[in-house]
Amino acid sequence: MAHAPVQQPLGLRERKKAQTRRLLIDTAVELCLEQGYENTTVDQITHAVEVSPRTFSRYFTSKEGVFVAIVDDLSDEITAELLRQPSDLGPMESLRAAHVSVLTRVAERRPIAGLTAERIAMMLHVVSSCHTLRQAAMEYRSPAAMAVLAERMGVTPDDKRLELAVAMFATAIVTACVDVAAADPDVAFGPDFVRDRLEKAMADLASFVGELQTTS
Repeated sequence: MAHAPVQQPLGLRERKKAQTRRLLIDTAVELCLEQGYENTTVDQITHAVEVSPRTFSRYFTSKEGVFVAIVDDLSDEITAELLRQPSDLGPMESLRAAHVSVLTRVAERRPIAGLTAERIAMMLHVVSSCHTLRQAAMEYRSPAAMAVLAERMGVTPDDKRLELAVAMFATAIVTACVDVAAADPDVAFGPDFVRDRLEKAMADLASFVGELQTTS
């Protein structure tokens, strides 16, 4: 079984860059919660953080990129967790187990760089209110995670079966979490919510697949 690489401590410059990145993300999410995603601009984000738009562009290519960055942080942890999963698991079960493991760690406040229960909760609030972000979340693919899954399946990362498995998983988790969240403003967002909705969605998906009649 492959092992996740050991991360080296960040230097002072890297720590400052990481701090600015976290501040831009948190400020963008907070502004979007207050006034809506469509009504929030990059200029408003940079003004609140007291940095220039040019500085913003060093971290993100667009406003949407801020939210993709949160998914990137989660994806990095998911990829590391995929490497720890038993080699005999299929792609969807590997993804399910990796997500559950990471979300459990976040919920239990165990250190994960860039990820907190509060950040996940805020992201769900914003994504649930914006069709563009929901679609981006479903279409998101991590090259690193795809490479790990492809190696497990013995296929190339652009294999159609792998893409089908990942597309089904992504659609299931986004629909299960975001659609429920959007319909009920009193939902308690956070990693526990995502984990519980994911488990239910996977059970439903397994049931649906089991009902299919295939021909040889």
